[in-house]
Amino acid sequence: MRIGTRKSKMALAQTREIIAALAAAHPDLTIGIAENDTAGDRDQTSKLLVHGGKGGAFVAGIRAMMRRGDIQMAMHSLKDMPGNEETPGLVIGAFRPREDARDALVLRAGLDFTAFEAAGGRGFRLGTNSVRRAAQLRRRFPDVEIIHFRGAADSRIRKLDQALGQGLPDGGTTEPADGLVMAAAGLRRVGLADRISHVFETNEILPAATQGIVVVECAADDWQTRQRLAAINDPAAQTAADAERELLWVLDGHCNSPIAAYAEAQGDGLRLTAEVLDLSGKNVLRAQAEGAVDSPRALGRRVALDLISQGAADIIARTRPR
Repeated sequence: MRIGTRKSKMALAQTREIIAALAAAHPDLTIGIAENDTAGDRDQTSKLLVHGGKGGAFVAGIRAMMRRGDIQMAMHSLKDMPGNEETPGLVIGAFRPREDARDALVLRAGLDFTAFEAAGGRGFRLGTNSVRRAAQLRRRFPDVEIIHFRGAADSRIRKLDQALGQGLPDGGTTEPADGLVMAAAGLRRVGLADRISHVFETNEILPAATQGIVVVECAADDWQTRQRLAAINDPAAQTAADAERELLWVLDGHCNSPIAAYAEAQGDGLRLTAEVLDLSGKNVLRAQAEGAVDSPRALGRRVALDLISQGAADIIARTRPR
């Protein structure tokens, strides 16, 4: 069997962990890795909208490999998979245990979070490619300057340390950044945990829906692979993902929508918190509800409809690419 993945250091590390889990569950199984040079990895300067969002940038090429029969499984970061569309013929066969879903701030040497927070972000340039992070940072630190900054985690931090600007498609560059906001779990996975200046708690910056969850996708009619993957499925991660992705589905969110969502166990139930923001971060809608752990999609729908009743559909429509 073969599993498809991106070529990045982080993706390969995630894929090797999946192979190890499958090997433990199925000792006689041999799995090879097929690396895919995705559009988003080849072009580390353009905004992801150029490639049709995260799905087109990071998922489409690997799915094409599976549809051709080149691979039997595909590893994805779930937040890269569009939550507002179906994928005929494919199914998620395993949700891996959720890692730290929080965002983290990485600052250049000589800078610290205390000074950053005391200044309210004034005089600092923070780099990110996420419209959600940009909106939330503008909300929390109105005086901070947000600049477009893309690339693999290790290459972004190298540019940060070397005071290099982010390359642009026209050959120019942005100004160098003073800091980056990235997924805490990703930084730890590539051995850069020591660069974290501050981890934002979920009540400070709510993460992207399904952030921290890795999944394995396969063909819907490949029952043997689905049975094998079932052995490494994490029910808690699947429950949280079902609630968060149902919310995205009902909201019809897209890659340019600043939508955040986080589901977590609450006693014997599940609590889902979600936000929809405009691009400036000034207009923020928030909803929260609790529900039965065995009905995560119902909870996702309830929270999404609450947001829609507050005007979320209009905000999402205004941010939709034209």
